[in-house]
Amino acid sequence: MNVIKTDIEGVVVIEPRLFRDDRGYFFESFSQREFDEKVRPIRFVQDNESKSSYGVLRGLHFQKPPFAQSKLVRVIKGAVLDVAVDIRKGSPTFGRYVAVELTEENHLQFFIPRGFAHGFSVLTDEVIFQYKCDNFYAPQSEGALAWDDPDLDINWKIPADKVLLSEKDKHHPRLKEAEWLFNYTDDLY
Repeated sequence: MNVIKTDIEGVVVIEPRLFRDDRGYFFESFSQREFDEKVRPIRFVQDNESKSSYGVLRGLHFQKPPFAQSKLVRVIKGAVLDVAVDIRKGSPTFGRYVAVELTEENHLQFFIPRGFAHGFSVLTDEVIFQYKCDNFYAPQSEGALAWDDPDLDINWKIPADKVLLSEKDKHHPRLKEAEWLFNYTDDLY
């Protein structure tokens, strides 16, 4: 696998080695050994999958300690714009984000470390989205930010009037109003 660094330390794009022939293709979607060597030692404990239609926007979500999560995400079908926002107070990149288009054609994966809010918008008629988490989901630990925070100024690549949100995602605070964020100096692992 090829690890591509982004503008924010720890947030990386992973490009698998794809082997194609007249039968189709093959690639190793995850190797614990290679991930630990090239990205960071981690133990994923839960895999999730969602199916969504065009315009669905999920996010910007995170889990607070002691249930903070890293995520390794990818698209099986369709295309999304996937976003990681640095919400570690004191970080040199606090409030900045990385956005990457994940598609069934490019097979890219995106690693979002603990201390980041995560979300994605669906760019095609249908998407099947998979992600690995390094901590179990804990509803009492949920946190989120407004997807349309003007200070973040994220271009989700879909018109605002086409955005489909859950009821919960319609009512999250902006980054500057958030009552709970991570501290850059805390050891989140």
